[in-house]
Amino acid sequence: MAFLTRNTFDYRRRLMGKMMEADALDALAFLGSDFFQWATNFHVDVQTWERPIAIIVPREGEAFAIMNELSTNHLRLALERGTMWVGEVTIYSEHPRLGHRLPLRSQWAEAVIDLLRQHGLGAGRIGVESAGGPLARPAALLPDLKLVPCLPQLRELRFVKCGEELQVHRDAGALSDWGQARYLENIRPGRRLQELDFTLAAMICEEAARRFPGENAEIRCMTLSGPASASPHGDGMPTGATVERGHGIVNICNIRLNGMMTENERTFFLGKPSNEQAALYETARAANEAGVAAAVAGNPVSAIDAAAQAVIEKAGWGDHILHRTGHGMGVQGHEYPDDMPFCHRPLLEGEVYSVEPGIYVYGLGGFRIDDTVVIGQSPEVITQAPRDIDTNTIA
Repeated sequence: MAFLTRNTFDYRRRLMGKMMEADALDALAFLGSDFFQWATNFHVDVQTWERPIAIIVPREGEAFAIMNELSTNHLRLALERGTMWVGEVTIYSEHPRLGHRLPLRSQWAEAVIDLLRQHGLGAGRIGVESAGGPLARPAALLPDLKLVPCLPQLRELRFVKCGEELQVHRDAGALSDWGQARYLENIRPGRRLQELDFTLAAMICEEAARRFPGENAEIRCMTLSGPASASPHGDGMPTGATVERGHGIVNICNIRLNGMMTENERTFFLGKPSNEQAALYETARAANEAGVAAAVAGNPVSAIDAAAQAVIEKAGWGDHILHRTGHGMGVQGHEYPDDMPFCHRPLLEGEVYSVEPGIYVYGLGGFRIDDTVVIGQSPEVITQAPRDIDTNTIA
């Protein structure tokens, strides 16, 4: 099983407790979908700007939540199978009921106030992502309630992963490696890129069902071929685009497994690459290796980007770098920290990063190799799909 268990909740709860003690907070409140999932293990199924939700974690006592009735049966299923970590949940409605009345969406603030008072937090100091948004009205109606914006500290809680979280990353990485092998088998001239991606996603879904039945594997496959790949996320015209002989092909085969994201991206060639394509590929590969080698606990975060960038600049392709070398990984694909080139704090053992240097030559294409890496005394590369140009050239 790749599910995160209560062991992960206990680990995260300890981190929250230490932060509340250090900052003299009585509770933490999370409203964003990513933070809500991080604190509850519930796969959020609403747009939180439309249907606000909140999880309140007191310094002392059990956590409690308020959720929209749309999630009622999803919540019940999650509680029954033990994957939802918070048992006390208040449901509010967005339509009037004749019987079994619930708080309405228009009464969300009052419902939150009642919950805070019931838990002795009506006059507490609560750490929040932002003092605005849905919590602004409860704070206005409770003059002794103090909302303390502390987004940087909350983000830090998500940096270092526990052993169970790292294992889920590894399981997702192994599944993405399986998907990359299937790409090599299925790329051929004239194949439509979107059809290829959907076919591969279906194949990965079948493999995920064998490996992780009853769990939650979210698959993202995206392929760019030829000149369009010079734009890291495509040219906005994917429909009908095909693979052509002579093209360089940049793909994304990313897996989010039970709420933990792993990235795996490779560059392939259909037919023997030109000397220029081969040189660009080898530079991207060397930059990836340099970035991985710098992913050592104690090095500055920025060292990963600096090492990869130095390789590309030395090869003469510095003007064709369009993005940073990587970012943190976790509940989201783009996790914290998201400012790798400008973040000079030490890397921490157990953090997870993408290392994805890219070179993008207009009119020719992109060249990118992306691995998911665990920070340690020696970096652990989770994604192991081949990186050598011979393997990644389809005859």
